Amino acid sequence: MREGIMVWFVFINLVAYLVMSEDKRRAQKRRDRVPEKTLFLLAAIGGSLGILIAMYRKRHKTKHTSFTIGIPILLFINAVLYGYFLS
Repeated sequence: MREGIMVWFVFINLVAYLVMSEDKRRAQKRRDRVPEKTLFLLAAIGGSLGILIAMYRKRHKTKHTSFTIGIPILLFINAVLYGYFLS
């Protein structure tokens, strides 16, 4: 069970980081964007760390209050849940 959770953690955070990075690339090229609901869904199902890292590394969505407050809250919730399932 622990190995599965760790694989999920790595996988979902990598996907979240890549999706956030792709949204930044699309924004720069003025193309269709990834919906914010999708980004929050990825964060809620365990990828909040990937979203948060991408936010600050790519300087994307850092001026959106919903992201600067919501993603750290989801990160805290994710940490509590991962901690619970891994203990």
